[in-house]
Amino acid sequence: MSTELTDDSTSRFARTKSWKLHYNEAGDGPALILLHGSGAGATGWSNFRPNIGPLAESFRVIALDAPGWGRSDAARPEDYDHPNAVVELMDHLGLEQAALVGNSMGGMTGLTFAARYPERVSHLVTMGSGSFPGIPTVFGPGDGPSEGLKILFEGYRNPTPEVMKRLVEIMTFSPEFATDELARLRADGANARPDHLENFLAGMAGGGPVRSGATPEQVAGITAPTLLIHGRDDRVVHYEHSLRLVSTIPDSRLVLFNRCGHWTQIEHADEFNRIVAEFVRNN
Repeated sequence: MSTELTDDSTSRFARTKSWKLHYNEAGDGPALILLHGSGAGATGWSNFRPNIGPLAESFRVIALDAPGWGRSDAARPEDYDHPNAVVELMDHLGLEQAALVGNSMGGMTGLTFAARYPERVSHLVTMGSGSFPGIPTVFGPGDGPSEGLKILFEGYRNPTPEVMKRLVEIMTFSPEFATDELARLRADGANARPDHLENFLAGMAGGGPVRSGATPEQVAGITAPTLLIHGRDDRVVHYEHSLRLVSTIPDSRLVLFNRCGHWTQIEHADEFNRIVAEFVRNN
């Protein structure tokens, strides 16, 4: 199945109460919603290309473009309520429950969703996710943004293939995954929507895209079975975030990948797909 799927063949749109949302969909079975990260040019497809097909063999896979990214509606920074967009999409599709799988910003969306709508989430999977707003472990020893966040912000200011090549090199541990094709895909996606770039940059002074994440107390109340995945060599969000989360969420476990950066789902795609599928099926 995975070799037959393309961005175009899986492309869908939904008009919800608040948004026109784009998503990619494949497969049948229990719903599995994939939530991408915050980089310029990020989409459900670009973040999860190696995962959608294999996971669609067991699940109904829905890879959402969050408001303010991809082919979904533009969003002002104060409108970045991504858990709301997820629940509106689920309502539109008639889904009572879904498993959420979120990378980076998408992981924080999943955490907030699971705290806010516990009855709507069957399982929660995060990878490379931050933990709680205000926790400074995304910052470097000089109290500035991490190496990865610096190039992520540069990607919004100057979304050229050259800058995106630097971005994918820092996002991954092994150079084999920092391909020119992926850099071009991110650059093309970013330049296709200058309104997304402008809105993101305008919102940085007000706290960036994650402004109302779940508090430690709310995260401690998450009841969904939770799988936390992190790359030991993540240069964007330190794995200490996932250590905090696994010590906070009652029904949680942590898988730490060696020789892996911020994109576990790309660098270790086969193992990632297997672990996620087994976790959702068996817990």
